[in-house]
Amino acid sequence: MNNKVTKHTLAVRVVGSNGELYWDNADMVVASAYDGEVGIKPKHAPFLAMLKPGQVTIITGEHEEGFYVSGGVIEVQPDLVTILADDAERAKDIDEAKALKAKEDATRLLADKTAKLDYAKLQLQLAQSLAQLRAARRFKNSAEHKRS
Repeated sequence: MNNKVTKHTLAVRVVGSNGELYWDNADMVVASAYDGEVGIKPKHAPFLAMLKPGQVTIITGEHEEGFYVSGGVIEVQPDLVTILADDAERAKDIDEAKALKAKEDATRLLADKTAKLDYAKLQLQLAQSLAQLRAARRFKNSAEHKRS
């Protein structure tokens, strides 16, 4: 972490199965929990929640950094947000073609009612690939918008 936490910032840590992806200060964190979208600012009341496949947005000043998480846990303390994800990656690093193929494969298999498949696993694959695509496209579009 680069800077000391101030009364206007909180420390944020994002860790996935492939290691630590983010550890720095931020003004706000937004994440997709099973109970709904959560927005955390400094001095937030402590809580623990399960994350669903979706986006995590870390806001620092005018800058937003996006991540995809496949699920996991968010722990909030007044000056620290820790996200422990099953799998996580920066939105800008998502391979859109691979996520689109995973979505199409899952959709095709779910439509085949004659096959003996693990439908719960396929539905999770579909939800994860859709969340990856949303994260990649949102942050790709916002990066392009800021350049113009």
